[in-house]
Amino acid sequence: MIDLLIHNAQLVEPGQYVTPGWVGIRAPQIAAIGDNSMPLPDARRRLDAGGRRLSPGLIDLHTHGIGTCLYERDPEEILAAAEILPRFGTTCVLPTLYRVMQRPSLGHLEKLASALTRVTGVSMPGLHLEGPFLALSGAGAQTLAGDVGLLNELLLACMGQIRAMSISPETPNIIPVIERLVACSVVPFVTHTRASVEQTQTAIDAGARHATHFYDVFPMPPETEPGVRPAGAVEAFLADARTSVDFIADGIHVHPTAIRAAVAAKGFAGVVVITDSNIGTGLPAGEFDTPWGFRVRVSPAAAARIADRNHPDFNGLAGSSLTMNVGLRNVLQWLDLPVAQIWSMATSNPARLIGLANKGTLRPGADADLVLWEDDLTPALTVVAGKPVYESSGS
Repeated sequence: MIDLLIHNAQLVEPGQYVTPGWVGIRAPQIAAIGDNSMPLPDARRRLDAGGRRLSPGLIDLHTHGIGTCLYERDPEEILAAAEILPRFGTTCVLPTLYRVMQRPSLGHLEKLASALTRVTGVSMPGLHLEGPFLALSGAGAQTLAGDVGLLNELLLACMGQIRAMSISPETPNIIPVIERLVACSVVPFVTHTRASVEQTQTAIDAGARHATHFYDVFPMPPETEPGVRPAGAVEAFLADARTSVDFIADGIHVHPTAIRAAVAAKGFAGVVVITDSNIGTGLPAGEFDTPWGFRVRVSPAAAARIADRNHPDFNGLAGSSLTMNVGLRNVLQWLDLPVAQIWSMATSNPARLIGLANKGTLRPGADADLVLWEDDLTPALTVVAGKPVYESSGS
C-alpha cells in the first residue's frame, strides 16, 4: 500500500525532463512513478497537485544559519533550524561552521556534530567546515597553515560527520591536507583564495575539484605588468573540465552575467546553487548577534552585512539572507536553459557532489524528499523521508 500518492503533478526530474505524472511514496522512499496514462495505485492518502510542479527537495551545501538559529553557536540551534528549513523547500543541508575548528574548541565541535544524529525535519548528512586552512579571512574566517595533525583531530571530534571542508590552494602545506580529506571521503572545496593558476591546478590534481561561493573572496592575483591581465584560481577552475563551482544566487554577491559565464564554461551539470545564509535568513530585516564578535544586518533574500562599526570590515559582506527557493527562482530568471537543467543546480548536482546517490532525483527507490511548489516557488508541501514536514494552509 502506498502511504502518499501525489497525482496530477508536473514531475521535475532534474537535468532531464518536466512531464505530467504521479509519485507514490512508501516512507522513507519513492515507491512508484507513473504518467497520466497509467492507473493510480491504492494509497492511504491522495493529494491532487492541481498541475503544480513536484520536484526533489532542495539541497544547500553552504549555509551558516536560518531564522534566529546559527549552526555554530549551539547544538539546539541545529535542531531548531531543521524544523524551519522545509518552509523554504530545503530538505537537505550541510550546516557550515566557520570559527570552531581549533584545538580549544574541539569539545564544542563534537557537540555540534553529535546533534546531527538527533535532527528531524530535514536531512543533515554531515558538516561543512569552512576552514581553518584558508589563506584569506573574508568576514573573519580562520587562516591557518595546513596541519594534518589538527585535521585528524577535527575528523575525530566530528566522528565521521564531515562531508566537506573548504581550503585555499596557496595555504602552506595544504596538499597533504587535501590528500587526507580525499582518503577520508571528505570533499575538499576551494575558497577564500588569491592562488595562482599553478597553485590551483596542483590543488585540483590532489583532489580539490569544487569551488564554493565562486568569485566571492577569489580576488585576482596582483597585476605585475600593465596590459597583462593576471590569471588565477577563477580561470583555473573555469578551464578545468574536472571541476565544478557554486554560487550565492542573490544577485548581490555575484552578477548574473558572471553566473552565465560559468555555466557556459562548466555546463549546467558543473554548477550548484548555495545560500551561504546567515542568522536572520527568512526573517524581516534586522540586526542579529553572532558568536564571531560582530553583529550582522540582514534584509530579506539579500546580503548579510557586518553591522559592528568597530569591526575593520564594517558593512562588509558576511554571507547572505537568501533561502534556497529564492536562489532557485533567481537562476530560473537569469539563465536561458531548460527548466529541468536549472533545477539540477539545487538538487541533483549538489547531491552528486557529496555522494548522496539517493537524493536529488525522482525514481523508485530514491529518498522521498520532495516538494510540491506554488507558481511563485513557495512550497505547498514538503516531504522528507516520505513524511510531510511542512504544508501550507492552501495545500
